[in-house]
Amino acid sequence: MNNQATIKVVMGSKPLSDGKYLVYIRITKNRKKKEISLSLKGSKEHFIGEQFTKPHPNLKIENELILKLKQKALSVIRNFQLNDEDFTLDEFERKFRGIPEFNQNFFDFINEIITELEQSNRLGNARAYKEVKDSLQKFVHHSFGSKIFMFKDLTPELLEKYEVYLRSKGNAVGGIAFKMREIRAVFNKAIDRKIVSQENYPFKFYKVSKLKATPNKRALTVDDFKKIKNVDLSATPSLLEAYHYFMFSFYTRGMNFVDMMLLKKSDIINGRIVYTRAKTKGRFNIEIVEVAQEIIDYYKDKTLNSSYVFPILLSDNLTPQQIEHRKHKVLSRVNKKLGDIAKLAGVDVHITSYVARHSFATILKKTGTSTDIISELMGHSNVQITMTYLKEFENEELDNANRTLLDL
Repeated sequence: MNNQATIKVVMGSKPLSDGKYLVYIRITKNRKKKEISLSLKGSKEHFIGEQFTKPHPNLKIENELILKLKQKALSVIRNFQLNDEDFTLDEFERKFRGIPEFNQNFFDFINEIITELEQSNRLGNARAYKEVKDSLQKFVHHSFGSKIFMFKDLTPELLEKYEVYLRSKGNAVGGIAFKMREIRAVFNKAIDRKIVSQENYPFKFYKVSKLKATPNKRALTVDDFKKIKNVDLSATPSLLEAYHYFMFSFYTRGMNFVDMMLLKKSDIINGRIVYTRAKTKGRFNIEIVEVAQEIIDYYKDKTLNSSYVFPILLSDNLTPQQIEHRKHKVLSRVNKKLGDIAKLAGVDVHITSYVARHSFATILKKTGTSTDIISELMGHSNVQITMTYLKEFENEELDNANRTLLDL
């Protein structure tokens, strides 16, 4: 039996988006290592000998916390040794975190995941998990009152009841499937961290794959796009913001909202936009057509003190949390206004900012552009991705072909 291990406080090797590094407890046993985040971060040059150094903020408090957590880690190992117990690195982590074996509070664990995502500046993912957590908590409270909700309570039967609850609240099938996938991801993380047993896995019996939504129409026809383009907003100037962002996206190969938000004046070079897409890291070099240039010019006076093209981010010095907040706030406002624009234009389609990207692809296809060219324009890694954008168009063409049989 080998229950000997060493503990060291170390700084991670991968920087966060703000240039700081996370601090970890590292346990080494049988030449294997495991690092557990202490939820502290700092600069490389201000961390020496397992301690923060000046001018690190909150120096005394955080160094005391590091010392306390290291002593806790050593105490966990000492208890294993006193009981003459061998242990795995996962078992050490469970003891160090104070997690009861196979009896973890589900909401406590998901809060832990949310905190880790926020510390890594993966704020969109953190928001998604929080929305699912809030929804499930409402269901649990509605069904069981103030009951403490453990992993063992997350049974296939409960998931079935949760699905019924979501349907009763008007949730679409796609939204229900998304929530179930997020819950499944949390359960998988708990299994990976040896917090719960694979035997308790409810998704062996409750299949998320059964939740198949009928895809909504996500692209405008040529006629509907013309109605949106030519809509009269003279009496409703408050809708111009949403109109401009939609049109700019359409005329820049379906640029998505995040890339528009992050677009800088320095990305405009000799009448072209040169930028890297945030989602795929694909590089784009786009000609600025007249319609797009007019929209850029419209916002010049509104962004004099900013490096950004559009007044979505109001400062160059926002934190990742502030950027995420602005994205969520402005995008929600824009999507609501796009619905108002559709009504004014007499278009009976649910329009969001993303419809511009789908419409760009579909309308190009209708005008005779090859799928390969559309795929290249949109920066897709393969043509199959483009085909999902054009699926409705293909179905329409097949239906038309089928109707020709009526003329026989």
